[in-house]
Amino acid sequence: MPELDFSMEQLRGMIGIEVKHRGIPCRVIEVLDDGPTLVLQDLNRRDMQTDQYGDPRRRVPATYTVPVLDTDCRSIHPDFLGLDLQ
Repeated sequence: MPELDFSMEQLRGMIGIEVKHRGIPCRVIEVLDDGPTLVLQDLNRRDMQTDQYGDPRRRVPATYTVPVLDTDCRSIHPDFLGLDLQ
């Protein structure tokens, strides 16, 4: 993997900040090492969560994943670059 201008610690420092992802207000709730990838929680929309049988049980905040690196792992992913910090 090439040297990039950020570290996993810096990415983890983003947890809790509010961003706009494709115009949707979100909060960074997790950083996954695989990728790495940011997990965003939608601040407005809620989805229905189902149980193991597919029955609806409760409403939970919608989440999105945003890859930090592009598929070639040599450049920053456009979705990550497009995050609008609040």
